[in-house]
Amino acid sequence: MKRFLALFAVLAIAGGSLYLAQRRKSQDAVSANAVLDAAADWQRDLTRAPMQLTRLSDEEETRIGDKLAAVYAYDSPRTAAAQDLERYVGDVGAGVAAHAKRKLNYRFHLIADPDLINAFALPGGHVFIGMGLLGQMTSEDELAFVLGHELEHIDHYHAAERVQIEARLRNLNLDAVAAIAQIPMSLWQAGYSKEQEFEADREGLRLSVVAGYSPQGAVRMLARLDDLHREYVIHARTPVGELSQVAIEGLTGYFRSHPLPSERIEQANDVITQDHLNADEPVHPFKIPDA
Repeated sequence: MKRFLALFAVLAIAGGSLYLAQRRKSQDAVSANAVLDAAADWQRDLTRAPMQLTRLSDEEETRIGDKLAAVYAYDSPRTAAAQDLERYVGDVGAGVAAHAKRKLNYRFHLIADPDLINAFALPGGHVFIGMGLLGQMTSEDELAFVLGHELEHIDHYHAAERVQIEARLRNLNLDAVAAIAQIPMSLWQAGYSKEQEFEADREGLRLSVVAGYSPQGAVRMLARLDDLHREYVIHARTPVGELSQVAIEGLTGYFRSHPLPSERIEQANDVITQDHLNADEPVHPFKIPDA
């Protein structure tokens, strides 16, 4: 009798949950970033353990990353200023990457899109950054932190695990170039789990500091993201000659897939305190031409 009652209680709770789930209205807004949002939701719900992934070798990971980078490469003409900017990003990135634990062939790419306020990493060592995100920075230290954050997604195998998970979900053969080409760029912009994003923040901050940059680079960058979150996401203000609607939609997707900037700032300050970092160390100015 007790077993019957227990089973009945479980079934009742399950039935009630299903009923409420069906009645719940979706709050998701339809936008150009719907695919990114869906990918973010799905990826955040995945955990590593059930997948039982066999880790890719460095050679396999690099091969896959090289193919993906070739697919995402932009063929449109680039201005001389944009090329100079990409070289500058590469120089800063190389200085930070020199202190990464994994000794891969790290490469840095600029996506010359002023509406792209984001950055992402691919397996094997490729890091992409949008010109829109660079436009939000006021120091080289902020750039070093962002690149360090993305490098840690590679260094801690977040990117490698993601491509393996995606291959399983899509039933893709990662040995086939055509299969790799089916993986959309939006997948990498969608963010990782909250735990992985916090890990990339912590270690990316430390990586940039070891490379000679001020920890204020991380705090300032995260504070700027917090401002953008409050201005364009929470208050949904109409842009007045500053950010386009496309950029705002991209920001909405970015913040949907990352921890709250306020939480990230709190963690950054905790790392500075715990590691006894010099919070008053001055930042380095940008040394780049207008792109």
